[in-house]
Amino acid sequence: MDVTIFHNPACGTSRNALALIRHAGIEPVVIEYLKTPPSRDEIVALAERSGMELRDLLREKGTPFAELGLGVP
Repeated sequence: MDVTIFHNPACGTSRNALALIRHAGIEPVVIEYLKTPPSRDEIVALAERSGMELRDLLREKGTPFAELGLGVP
């Protein structure tokens, strides 16, 4: 099984997720997305493969998301 994690080492949730993956005996491909952000096409492809809407992939906490009114449909 190939596993890729878009990781932020400064984020506790991201560190915990990476630890859980490794604890399961899987060594994932780790992409530090703040250093190497995915392209627009990569984000769209990830959303399509996951069956999620792009809006569901957005992080709201600690970002200008609410301030810019992006959560308003």
